[in-house]
Amino acid sequence: MPLVTSKEMLKDAQKNQYAVGAFNANNMEIVQAIIETAEEERAPVIVQASQGAIKYAGLDMIVGMVKVLAERASIPVVLHLDHGTDYGQNIKCLRAGFTSLMFDGSALPFQENVTLTKKVVEMAHTVGIPVEAEIGQIGKMDSSDEPGVAREKIKEFLADPEEANKFVRLTSVDSLAAAVGTIHGCREPIAQLDIPRIEKIRDLTGVPLVLHGASGASDEEVKKGIAAGICKINIDTRIRMAFTRAIQDYLTKNPDDIDPRKALGAAKEAAKTVIRDRIRVLGSHNRV
Repeated sequence: MPLVTSKEMLKDAQKNQYAVGAFNANNMEIVQAIIETAEEERAPVIVQASQGAIKYAGLDMIVGMVKVLAERASIPVVLHLDHGTDYGQNIKCLRAGFTSLMFDGSALPFQENVTLTKKVVEMAHTVGIPVEAEIGQIGKMDSSDEPGVAREKIKEFLADPEEANKFVRLTSVDSLAAAVGTIHGCREPIAQLDIPRIEKIRDLTGVPLVLHGASGASDEEVKKGIAAGICKINIDTRIRMAFTRAIQDYLTKNPDDIDPRKALGAAKEAAKTVIRDRIRVLGSHNRV
């Protein structure tokens, strides 16, 4: 079916207490893995492209691949901009065919974040496209960080519920990525979600909440977050780890094989295993 927006998808997740998986894609095999697995699991799904992925694959290539595969699928597929940090990037993605946007002004002072987010929202809502924004700051884990250091980074930039409420009212965003205990790039399940904070943000704002950095959260933490109001959960690092390890394993076992399709095929299957597991943990399977 044609690409859909994330608005009704997240409202349904909010109403029925599950979360939609939002999986980052950088190449053809990962896009295939996301949509094929969602089809097999009868799950609504969000394919995300970061600014890095767009730079790597090209904007038109990302859109083209996702559109072709979505049109062949019988489940709803969203194409979402992940962490668009400027107005121009959001405009380019909207024009190219993205059906969901994110403006990430979390590194900016509060009022500047409000002003620029509102500008993106007004532009996107004109043509019926929803916008996600970020409050607090969901940092990135360095490869040298110990778990204790990562947890301290997390605590430093947690979202303030009252500020989150003010932000939503001033910007009219459709969904909110609030910093509530996770960090990007985490390879181990060390995150401890601040459940009371999530519940308060949910109660004050009323909008679907988004969990970034969820690769670093255990299944138990993820499920607690969903019960507290998380409706969209982003997964990237787990897919990258499985994908690259499968390539390494294949080449170790077949050092003389020069057919890249075989190594990438193995990587795609490894990615599908991760995606299937996440869809089931999020409770989004058999929703279509």
